[in-house]
Amino acid sequence: MDSDTKSGFDNEVDSKESAFYLDAAKYWEQVPPTVDGMLGGLSSISDIDLKGSQRFLNSIYQLVECPGKERALDGGAGIGRITQGFLMKNFPVVDLVEQDRHFLEEAKKSLKPTNHRGQFFNIGLQKFTPENCVYDIMWVQWVLGHLTDEDLISFLRRCKLGLKPRGLIVLKENLTSSGEVEMDNTDSSVTRPHALVVELIKKAGLRIIKEQKQQRFPSDLYEVRMFAIQPV
Repeated sequence: MDSDTKSGFDNEVDSKESAFYLDAAKYWEQVPPTVDGMLGGLSSISDIDLKGSQRFLNSIYQLVECPGKERALDGGAGIGRITQGFLMKNFPVVDLVEQDRHFLEEAKKSLKPTNHRGQFFNIGLQKFTPENCVYDIMWVQWVLGHLTDEDLISFLRRCKLGLKPRGLIVLKENLTSSGEVEMDNTDSSVTRPHALVVELIKKAGLRIIKEQKQQRFPSDLYEVRMFAIQPV
């Protein structure tokens, strides 16, 4: 077989991955561009979530080699809930990346009356490549479950190039307690166990410098953890 010719198995894998992304896109197209929509009907946890993120960010800036405070990225930004409720309070410039156009339009609309400065990128994280060496913090929350393992590793590798010296990527994600990957066919996403998330971070050439569990979430939800990671 020629090196540039894919086997039937490879084509089948590609087809499954395409369906994985297409099904997710179709799901989110039907979701209203509201906080309740972004959080699956759990808008009541938004304030707890944002405060937990702020505490974690504060702890990062207590590190000896802490990042700057000029520009951040909101990866999988949705309607800008995290940008407006948290990141803009810490960074004068915040860029948003979101593949669903009607979410991004809602973000632009809600941010227009504010002092928001930053760019809007209408693209999925699996295809997004940041500008080189521009971000102090890249905040990526509740979206990595929509990436395959391979695309997650590739995304993180590209993110490394977008970091300034001492810059960090922060991942905030649900984790399974079963030790297994759990698939949600409703929104076409996966929830990974802690060990796999750590493994994928390492495969991307990054290391965890700080990790913390989100507190005060309802006990029937997945555990949520924040990981501050940097290039090895």
